[in-house]
Amino acid sequence: MSLLKNIPSPFHKSMNNARGFTLVEILVTLLILSIALPTLLRTFRDAARAQALSEFKTTALYLLKFRMAEIEVTGYPDIGEEDGEFGENSRYLWHSDVQDVESEDIEGLRHITVTVTWQEQGREKSISMNTYLADRQMPQQGQGQGGQQQNQGGQPGR
Repeated sequence: MSLLKNIPSPFHKSMNNARGFTLVEILVTLLILSIALPTLLRTFRDAARAQALSEFKTTALYLLKFRMAEIEVTGYPDIGEEDGEFGENSRYLWHSDVQDVESEDIEGLRHITVTVTWQEQGREKSISMNTYLADRQMPQQGQGQGGQQQNQGGQPGR
């Protein structure tokens, strides 16, 4: 038995040298966490909100381009206003306004405005796009028969 008492135990040595955290160290750590954690959480919350708002705007922009392309593909649009939504129960609505451009120089020109609206944080947001479309069925000014430009000066065409 006396031989066992003289053999050092690894468990016995680590217990004597083991040192835990003091109450002051734990309190300082909690103080630092209580200061830093709310700031970090607020930053993550704001980043998530900004990402969601950016997603709404990006979706609205793509839908706006899509609606404008639909109007352009159909050809020369009729004058008037139209409203609609992008699918059933969509948060995005569209409004298009087609007006005739009154000009002595240009005939058959239409001004098109498309607006997409949506609800964001309890407020209505919108984005708009304008373009002009010409009637492609009308002959172009300065074009004669066969698509050749007419000579209007005193010299023959070259």
